[in-house]
Amino acid sequence: MPQAAIESILQEKRLFYPAPEFAQKAHIQTLEQYHQLYDRAKQDPLAFWAELARTELHWFSDWQQVLDWQPPFAKWFVGGQINISYNCLDRHLTTARRNKAALIWEGEPGDSRTLTYAQLHREVCQFANALKHLGVQKGDRVGIYMPMIPEAAIAMLACARIGAPHTVVFGGFSAEALKDRLVDAQAKVVVTADGGWRKDATVPLKAQVDIALEHGGAACVENVLVVKRTGEPIPMQLGGRDHWWHELQQLVSADCPAEPMDSEDMLFILYTSGTTGKPKGVVHTTGGYNLYTHVTTKWIFDLQETDVYWCTADVGWITGHSYIVYGPLSNGATVLMYEGAPRASNPGCFWDVIEKYQVNIFYTAPTAIRAFIKMGEHLPLARDLSSLRLLGTVGEPINPEAWMWYHRVIGAERCPIVDTWWQTETGGIMITPLPGAIPTKPGSATLPFPGIQAEVVDLEGQPANSNDGGYLVVKQPWPGMMRTVYGDPDRFRRSYWEHIPPKDGHVYFAGDGARQDEDGYFWVMGRVDDVISVAGHRLGTMEIESALVSHPAVAEAAVVGKPDQLKGEEIVAFVTLEGTHQPSEELKTELKQHVVAEIGAIARPGEIRFADALPKTRSGKIMRRLLRTLASGSGITSDTSTLEDRSVLDKLREGS
Repeated sequence: MPQAAIESILQEKRLFYPAPEFAQKAHIQTLEQYHQLYDRAKQDPLAFWAELARTELHWFSDWQQVLDWQPPFAKWFVGGQINISYNCLDRHLTTARRNKAALIWEGEPGDSRTLTYAQLHREVCQFANALKHLGVQKGDRVGIYMPMIPEAAIAMLACARIGAPHTVVFGGFSAEALKDRLVDAQAKVVVTADGGWRKDATVPLKAQVDIALEHGGAACVENVLVVKRTGEPIPMQLGGRDHWWHELQQLVSADCPAEPMDSEDMLFILYTSGTTGKPKGVVHTTGGYNLYTHVTTKWIFDLQETDVYWCTADVGWITGHSYIVYGPLSNGATVLMYEGAPRASNPGCFWDVIEKYQVNIFYTAPTAIRAFIKMGEHLPLARDLSSLRLLGTVGEPINPEAWMWYHRVIGAERCPIVDTWWQTETGGIMITPLPGAIPTKPGSATLPFPGIQAEVVDLEGQPANSNDGGYLVVKQPWPGMMRTVYGDPDRFRRSYWEHIPPKDGHVYFAGDGARQDEDGYFWVMGRVDDVISVAGHRLGTMEIESALVSHPAVAEAAVVGKPDQLKGEEIVAFVTLEGTHQPSEELKTELKQHVVAEIGAIARPGEIRFADALPKTRSGKIMRRLLRTLASGSGITSDTSTLEDRSVLDKLREGS
């Protein structure tokens, strides 16, 4: 039985045009130019991607076929040979970029390093030879479990150089989560560190690796390579399984030619957070991913030769893969890496980093922006942020009021904001403004990237009407798309390609609801799993949350449904407050009325619960399924391995 459409109740009319001085220097300078590119890509996608692949990347040998599409399985640039490590490093060494800063790194305690492209190339070659020394061959998988230090990026590029697919596991994951991923990937070697710094404490990484591997937990792992970061004493099985990186470094040369890889050779496996069920090993391959991350980085962030570019993600997530390591370095950019996080001892540390290194491009998550709002604007206003020329957001839809704060306080009303929609599975950004060309609306990811055919449809696959909510799908293959779920092609087909019946070919559905407005702009409404059914109306959570966040007392909100005999579901809102505001019954009433005033009585929360913090995954996404369970009064039995701070859950339980 077809479900009713997801209703859209948020109205946002503000429009911001690119500044003329920004547009005239941009790679894509006008809306007309964007439309020309988009139309060209739509009319002949293979010619569009082939031209970019030829002009933007170095290939060892040409491909025989641009695309082999056997839905839902794609092969791009079939038969072409390429190496992404070569494109990120070697090709820059014959140009003026040789002595340009490739990586600027700032550690949480305040230590720092800068590596030029020539120095980074040397380090990567050495690391690659160290892996070979440990018996790693082309096709062997390597687990990487690291803090945000240069060696994390170096290890990824070294794996890519010798054709050993890497699987990076975020350094905040538990030993159990690490073990599951190492076993699934059948990793031969693990690269880790003694520890890392986070929020003024050390994170014991090697100890977690030891627990993951004890009692034959991951029998596939033969060697562990350890980088010394904190200098704290750790047990090492020297002469056996464990090896210090600095000691191996003395034994290996800095000469390691890049291995010519088939365009479709596996580059990495990255496991999705696993908010439900067993984590999926998302497989990305070499040529198409290299092209897609390269072009999206260049056009969306409008990269210029002198830019200092900072994406605040961790390399444990896809954002770190695509927009810290592979995309920016392929473009020859100067990339900033920061180990730390805002913390009680220095809540303004991000602004310190921007001021210190004169950062030009800043790319972070809405979660972080809402945390900055809560900390207060006095922190950024006390720093010189005048070097910034472009801001970006990633990870989830951004509430319009958080967008406005970002625009006003961080961007000083002069920086364009690129609100980017994409996923681990897509490899790179899919819907986004091009900052010199596309006017922006707060809360909208605006228009698809050239070459991406996105659409909002109903469950039958029919296009939704303007401003009607529906299911966000992609209708044609693109070079950066995931190729399969590692070891489980049936799960790949079921998870992404069978929700929406194909009308004219297979469509990719990633689980998000969205609407398109009268200008064709996309408004992502959150995960369809989070849709609330109130008295026959299906409401997306993002819009109600945005209404709450627009109230001056609210820093962050998460909305879930709880079973209700009369209405089907009742809206329960979990709210954190800004600065000096205190919880009260009066404020609860005021917030309910505010939602009614903003979007109508249908969206009135039945219940408002105040909280100090909301439960989030380690990548910063709110775990609404846990809130749903709390709201309904049930016990939590589902997987909480991705939860960043378990004490948040305990406090919410106490307060319920």
